[in-house]
Amino acid sequence: MRGDDQEEQDAMWSYVPMERRIPADHPLRAMRPLVDTVLGELSTRFAALYSRVGRPSIAPEKLLRALLLQVLYTIRSERQLMEQLDYNLLFRWFVGLEMDDPVWNATVFTKNRERLLGQEMARAFFDRVVAQARERGLLSDEHFTVDGTLVEAWASLKSFKRKDAPPVPPEDPGNPTVNFHGERRSNTTHGSTTDPDARLARKGKGQEAKLFYTGHVLMENRNGLAVGSCVIPASGHAERAAALELLGARDREGRVTLGADKGYDTRDFVAAVRLLGVTPHVAQNTTNRASAIDGRTTRHAGYVVSQRRRKRVEEIFGWLKTVGLMRKTRHRGTRRVDWMFTLALAAYNLVRIRNLTTQTV
Repeated sequence: MRGDDQEEQDAMWSYVPMERRIPADHPLRAMRPLVDTVLGELSTRFAALYSRVGRPSIAPEKLLRALLLQVLYTIRSERQLMEQLDYNLLFRWFVGLEMDDPVWNATVFTKNRERLLGQEMARAFFDRVVAQARERGLLSDEHFTVDGTLVEAWASLKSFKRKDAPPVPPEDPGNPTVNFHGERRSNTTHGSTTDPDARLARKGKGQEAKLFYTGHVLMENRNGLAVGSCVIPASGHAERAAALELLGARDREGRVTLGADKGYDTRDFVAAVRLLGVTPHVAQNTTNRASAIDGRTTRHAGYVVSQRRRKRVEEIFGWLKTVGLMRKTRHRGTRRVDWMFTLALAAYNLVRIRNLTTQTV
């Protein structure tokens, strides 16, 4: 028979606990204990950030859980995140809010996030997640891959102006008319007035130039988990410089391998990697040139395995750009972009750890 569609909703109380409303097999259930463990390890660092007197702020644990939800569910703004927290019981349960707890103001939420930004809490959270993966035996300590990707800046080409030109008030402040046709622009002579850290770059030949950052990831080859990351302004040598920085920051015992694509096949980079005691498993670039990788490296079976495994780093970049809000950053400045990039990588690792743990159970 047809159900009744009442216009008025008279029910005022609910006697079903929020814990029972969340399905037992929901993916967030397996992730929540892991997140709580990581946040518990950071409790001492959180305590050092806040005074013991005064008005209570948003709990940093709740704030980081909410930011993880923003990444996991591709919520484009903090204001929309607060709207979701107001009526989404799943989000309230994950963050740690009761049904009747008030939701924070979006501006207050953003201001509280700035405190964590200043103390590099995203990096600390990421490192604890990696440590949890290591305790579960999910990481390789011998074989790695490095790669970089362009992250579009939150700045338009209209803001890319000559550095030595005096500022001219636009005729339309909201959407000024800019004619830069025929003008030769470069990062040396021009800069963005909206985001000075962004740099002009293009993804490839024939592609349009835009303002970008470059995000870099160091991946272990066993399960494709990110173990290192950084964001720097885009440049022609950014990928190789960032790779050496990430590699040098790793604690290594014994000899390890590093896979990479053809963009890293230069004599300077290969020599620098070998000086660090790392075997460069870089893809050979033989287009109108000789490769820096010779038969001493390519003859080994491990080189072939590295070339196959290194492609998994593109899965990380694909997830970051389609789910993790990193196709075009919503933040300005290298420090903020790096903070959000690192937190998004931590969210990716949490998803991978959850999936891998579920498969082995």
